Amino acid sequence: MNATSPIRKIYQGIADRRQMFRLFDRHAQRPNRFADDAGALYGNEWFELDESGHDYMLEILPPLWMRADMFALSEFLTGSVTSVFFRLRIDGRVRYFHSYCDLCDKGSPERMRAAILERESWPVKALTHDERLEHIWSSTHDDYRGYAGEGWLPEVRGKRTVLVYDRGRTVLKLLHDLTDAEIAAKLPVHLRHLPLDVAA
Repeated sequence: MNATSPIRKIYQGIADRRQMFRLFDRHAQRPNRFADDAGALYGNEWFELDESGHDYMLEILPPLWMRADMFALSEFLTGSVTSVFFRLRIDGRVRYFHSYCDLCDKGSPERMRAAILERESWPVKALTHDERLEHIWSSTHDDYRGYAGEGWLPEVRGKRTVLVYDRGRTVLKLLHDLTDAEIAAKLPVHLRHLPLDVAA
């Protein structure tokens, strides 16, 4: 896995089973899907899920390994990257999480667990700019998101795009070029007014 892939939360809220399966492969539309190693793309992504989703994944395939508060799937996504599921007690409550970890990177699951615990223990509910963009990407229907292709400048081809409403029409825009107003319009109401946190 590419060492520059940061640990990142990709969805705000608790994913139900339908959302969970959608988040498992949120990069399915990427160019060259079957020709590239997607380890760097998926590695270190994580989100919260409900207990039934966690238990379903534990029962569907025999785990590669199990520890007190986590297990890894024996079916790898790509290369050495696989799903690791966590059952963590945070502020006195048991919660469930999914992540993609590179098992060739020693200690990757433990670092992921520590990052989730730190992020979910923030004293004030807030979102970073990147978390806002990742939530928009994760929650946008496939018909309204994609990747910059032939009609774009060579230096941005392959970057993520979303449809936005702009001056009476819809236009395709690079995800990372969304303005604050466009980000707010694409977030659900309960996330729009959360403070912006610069720490991730």
